[in-house]
Amino acid sequence: MDLGISGRTALVTGASRGIGLAIARNLAAEGVRVVGAARTVTPELEEVAAVAVSVDLSTREGARAVADRALTAVGGIDFLVNNVGAGDPDSLSLGTFLDTDDEQWQRMFDLNLFSAVWTTKAALPSILERRGAIVNISSINARMPSGSPVGYGEAKAALTQFSKRLSEELAPHGVRVNTVTPGVTASPLWTDPAGFGGKVAAAAGVDHGDLLAALPGQFGIASGRLTAPEEVADLVAFLLSERAGNIHGADHVIDGGTLKTA
Repeated sequence: MDLGISGRTALVTGASRGIGLAIARNLAAEGVRVVGAARTVTPELEEVAAVAVSVDLSTREGARAVADRALTAVGGIDFLVNNVGAGDPDSLSLGTFLDTDDEQWQRMFDLNLFSAVWTTKAALPSILERRGAIVNISSINARMPSGSPVGYGEAKAALTQFSKRLSEELAPHGVRVNTVTPGVTASPLWTDPAGFGGKVAAAAGVDHGDLLAALPGQFGIASGRLTAPEEVADLVAFLLSERAGNIHGADHVIDGGTLKTA
């Protein structure tokens, strides 16, 4: 299927690995000039991005700076994918509400909600001019927060609502805003022993490999497997394209059947 997006430009946040890197690769393969932003720029990102930017997107200054860099580097922004999220595994508490300090709440909302708010505000004039599209990457934890670090699901729920608000405002101006909501994904967040999955395994006293093998059953994933980052990337590319020209304000779940309600 020809998506018709070759020659366009995109800013992808959290693009150094996992879902973000898969999105950057997919869009680059479709002929999109990608500006990939991440705290740490990886060789894999440099390989596919027209421009790779090291930036802290949990700050207002970082979000504004990366949008300015994208505008300068590729001449304008057609597409924005707000993918950055989760957080540094070392700074995440797996404890209860009472165990979690205010700093974790602030970090979660800065990275998972406000980074998207700040980056969108900075990039939006160009996206409006080009009648482009925005995709925000949420999480099924926005709908079922238990089991996620305190503050994460709450921030993602707010991100999903932000997408809907923005869509209502921008649709009459020819800009589409949609949300993609992945379930447990086979990204480094879970598969890297030094990542969040490794931290969960250590806290539970189980082998990391055994934890990964048990995840589909524990989460009730109907397909019996984790979602691949490339599958999320395919959905994002479609939603950015004119093939999805009348899809506005929708939340697209890709979780292998984890959520059991409509």
